[in-house]
Amino acid sequence: MILERINDPKDVKDLNKQEIALLCNELRTFLVENVSKTGGHLASNLGVVELTVAIHRVFDTAKDRLVFDVGHQCYVHKALTGRQSQFDRLRQYGGLSGFPKPRESAHDAFIAGHASNSVSVALGMARSRTLLHEDYHVLALIGDGAMGGGLSFEGLNDAGASGEPMIVILNDNGMSINSNVGGMSRHLSKLRNKPSYYKFKKSYRHVLASSQAGQKVYELSHDVKTALKKSMYPGSTMFEDMGFKYMGPIDGHDVEAITQALMLAKEQPCPVLLHVNTVKGKGYRFAEDNPGCFHGVSPFDPKTGLLLNPPVPTFSHVFGETICEIAKKEKRICAITAAMEEGTGLTAFANSYPERFFDVGIAEGHATAMAAGMAKQGLIPVFAVYSSFLQRGFDMLLHDVSLSRIHAIFAIDRAGLVGADGETHHGCFDPMYLSMIPGMTVLCPASFAELKMMLHMAIEELDGPIAVRYPRGAEGDYRDCCGKELFTQLRDGNDLTIVSYGIMINEALAAAEILAQKGVSVRVMKLNRIAPLTNEEVCEMLRNEKHLLVLEDCLGTGCVGQRIAAILAQEGNAPQHLILKNLGSSLPSEGTTVQLYHERGLDGISVARTVEEILS
Repeated sequence: MILERINDPKDVKDLNKQEIALLCNELRTFLVENVSKTGGHLASNLGVVELTVAIHRVFDTAKDRLVFDVGHQCYVHKALTGRQSQFDRLRQYGGLSGFPKPRESAHDAFIAGHASNSVSVALGMARSRTLLHEDYHVLALIGDGAMGGGLSFEGLNDAGASGEPMIVILNDNGMSINSNVGGMSRHLSKLRNKPSYYKFKKSYRHVLASSQAGQKVYELSHDVKTALKKSMYPGSTMFEDMGFKYMGPIDGHDVEAITQALMLAKEQPCPVLLHVNTVKGKGYRFAEDNPGCFHGVSPFDPKTGLLLNPPVPTFSHVFGETICEIAKKEKRICAITAAMEEGTGLTAFANSYPERFFDVGIAEGHATAMAAGMAKQGLIPVFAVYSSFLQRGFDMLLHDVSLSRIHAIFAIDRAGLVGADGETHHGCFDPMYLSMIPGMTVLCPASFAELKMMLHMAIEELDGPIAVRYPRGAEGDYRDCCGKELFTQLRDGNDLTIVSYGIMINEALAAAEILAQKGVSVRVMKLNRIAPLTNEEVCEMLRNEKHLLVLEDCLGTGCVGQRIAAILAQEGNAPQHLILKNLGSSLPSEGTTVQLYHERGLDGISVARTVEEILS
């Protein structure tokens, strides 16, 4: 086994051509075997096996900086940098992260989890290297999907103009910016990537530059060459116009070709864009046939490709079903996604109402502003987006949505802790940043029934911008559907009051039941919305509380508990004891939500223990 001999990227450099081919095959088997047990991002990693191997043949990532965009395609990189033995704990509590994490290894240059930032980060590193007179190479690995984000073009525009030596690797796995045109284009791109081409080009320019007549010949031939290249492969000139030396497209599954191209790019004293064509899911039939399903996959049978555990109803599915039902009657309903059609439950809507479905790519800011324009002109847009990704549209929420009191609905999926994807994906900021938006109503369903009711309410009854936030996965033991008021009392008690909202209400009720068995009487109050919070409503329900605990799965600064505490203090109704149970000042890493709740003291058992300590 070649892979067993790879303990450091230096070991990859010592392999011959035949051993490299065996290594790539073994890496694919390794990925399928491990991800089938733990779950994770499979198709994207299968697609970059040869590319990642080639990078480690040419560069030293302990010193050279390899910046991943999104980062879910880093498994091969981790396997080649001394972390093979940790893959049985991939995305598990206390185990190996599914994304680049500098805390894990010196080979992980920068944290990653969201899209389109790699070129900007890499340019920052290149400029730091130059100003500090240091010597290392900087690479940004970005996929064609992430190129749809505006930040990527901001980075490319500045990087190309900067003149800084750096390499941007465009991993093009099907959603190309421009398609290849004919055999001549492929022939020219192959010719351009040979060392002899660069040697000839350098000598040709040197000879002709020695005389005025020669210089004119060179300028004429250069103009002819540029015109021909634009007509046969227009995509290359877009990057060259930005200031990059363009190389490619190259077969992303030919290690020798990529290695040669990287060595040439490494020698260039300017920014280089290396265009590589890959196949998502390469080498595993089920992933190649259905890369969407194997993008982020749960544990599965590697022989059949079938999931080991049948899928269960989730908040995302219920959202998708409900929006389809409403859209049958309300023709103005439109659905928007930012490259997350399946993940947000909108596949059925896209199939049923294709003319009212808009996938804008990885461009959450654009989606938010577009929703504002649609609503201003009479449509009812519903933007389904993960909580952590909507952060990218914060300015548009303020400027384009709030100021005009636009009636747009934001379906905030993955609110709260999301589990195995870790801190880059936890939706633990939206209670704070959504509540800051003037005029924003934030509804917090805790069950499927409440999600359906609140979506109808958001579309049919309320005005202005409305966010409906709900967690990843299935509902808990709480299955009721509360009214439309700010507070609903779920359980009576006189020793202490617990206030919570959303999926966390299950932990509040569990704590109350544990305490009841010990003779402690706890009142449980459910918040149906977290914005707006009026002084009158809060004081009416929480007047003269002796002991009050607010339970939520977001960070402490700016949390709902702090706002409730401020209102009670302002109105002279501050409780004797106020306990804010939240995530504190930092986000947890990977693990199941059960494990992470327990780690941060937010599960029912831990909350009950906290209450006992207070009352004692």
